[in-house]
Parts: sequence; C-alpha cells; structure tokens
Amino acid sequence: MKSTKSQKALITFIRLMFLVLFVLLILNGKMVLWLVIFAVSLVAELVFGRFYCGFLCPMNTVMIPTDWLARKMKIQTDKVPAWLKSGNTAWVILAVSLISMIFLKRMLDINFPILPVLLVFSVLITLRFHPAVFHNLLCPFGAIQKLLSQKPILSHRVNPQACIGCKQCEKVCPSHAIVVTVADHKAHVSDHLCHQCTNCQQVCPTSAIHYAK
Repeated sequence: MKSTKSQKALITFIRLMFLVLFVLLILNGKMVLWLVIFAVSLVAELVFGRFYCGFLCPMNTVMIPTDWLARKMKIQTDKVPAWLKSGNTAWVILAVSLISMIFLKRMLDINFPILPVLLVFSVLITLRFHPAVFHNLLCPFGAIQKLLSQKPILSHRVNPQACIGCKQCEKVCPSHAIVVTVADHKAHVSDHLCHQCTNCQQVCPTSAIHYAK
C-alpha cells in the first residue's frame, strides 16, 4: 500500500511539473518548444508506449480533477454521440488547427494559441463525457499518438494466469484501453490506447498487470 501511494505521488508530481513547464512556455511565447517535446515523445513511444499522454500531457493533467468533479456533480454521461464514433473528428480538428495557425500567422501575423484552446476544450468535454471521449475521439495529439503506438516494445501487459477478471482495471482506465473480455474473463490491454499511467496496475488485487515487453 505504501509503495502504491508513493507511486501515485511521484506520478502526480511529474504531471504537475510538466504542467508548470507547459504554462511557462506558453506565457513566454515558446509554444514551439512544447511541440518539440511532443515530437520527441512520438519517437520514444515506439519503445515506451504512449507515456506522453499519461505523464506529460497538460490536457490529461487538468482532465483528471475535472473528471473527479464531474462525477461528484453527476453531470457526466456514458453516452457517446454517434457522429463521434467514427474516430475521424480528431483528424479534422488537427487539420483545422494547423490551417488556422498558418492562416493567422501569414495573413494577420497572429500566433493562434492552439494548445491553450485545446486545454480549455478538453476540460469542457470532460465535464460532460468520460475522459476516453476526448482521449480517443477528439484529441488531435492523441490521434497521432495512437497511430504510432500500435506495437510498442514496452507496455502494460496482463498475466492471464494471475488475472481473476474482477474488472477493477476497467473502471480506472482513463482511455478504455483495458477490457475484460466475455470469452475468457481476462483483462486485455490495447497498446495504442494505453497511456501507461499505471492506474490499472495500482488497483489490481492479484498484481497481474506489469509494464514489460
């Protein structure tokens, strides 16, 4: 229990430090540097999985307390709009964002604050829907991450011999990356959706989930 609390505290600290870094870069007009961090994470995720989403992303960091608040207020819904389910919306948002940035810069010499806008957008969406809706269907950065993290060398894996199908991991996964299937009553992790956040690992009563090859 003590090690789990320490792990949670460390992860929270890392998230907050990168959130502070994000805010400082934005306030100082250094948004490009954050995009460099994101680009480096895309290469690294081929080995380590989508750790950017779980640890570095400022949107995810602010969505965590937003999700807690929305559930306490009982204003979230489990229903997902049909038009979102295709998964193409995130790519549309990415294209519109890039076009807007280029147009405003070249025509009006204005730096469009795309990252702060997306941050606010993620909060508003999470107030109404489960975080997985933004992570999997709306986030343009998540769309790119999913594309490149199909088969990372390292990711969270489930030991089927130890898994008892209790579904505790399902309940705490922010991206619906882990599912206990009806066929074998065992948990299975989708690498391209997994944020490597360790939520599932922390609640597993049989220690069946590990970060490994």
